[in-house]
Amino acid sequence: MSSTVTIDIPRDARAPRQARRAIERLDDRIAPDVVPDLKLLVSELITNSVKYGGEGEVTLKVDCAGPHRLRVEVIDQGAGFVPVARDRPATEVGGWGLHLVQTLSDRWGVYEGSTHVWFEIDRAGRDER
Repeated sequence: MSSTVTIDIPRDARAPRQARRAIERLDDRIAPDVVPDLKLLVSELITNSVKYGGEGEVTLKVDCAGPHRLRVEVIDQGAGFVPVARDRPATEVGGWGLHLVQTLSDRWGVYEGSTHVWFEIDRAGRDER
């Protein structure tokens, strides 16, 4: 059974922690092996929203289609961006957020002309297909 949770998070330095706590409140709907990746990716995208987005709150939307099947959206009021591949040395600090999203999620994207980023984790097949 699918369920969706939408949370508005104030844009400040506490936002990534608040987003991780929101994920923890969904533990009963999310498989334990998915939670660490989910928390990391949400933290990265929320941090990007706080650093580069517009004004107002950041919206975190999590749709749980099953314990191993999730779609997450992070929405802010930024002007938009075009994602680019990381071209800096691996030893350089910062700039890993979207690389991590690409690596750990099954699908991801940005709604064109916006700062509405989404990703999907689909590790189903274990217990719900």
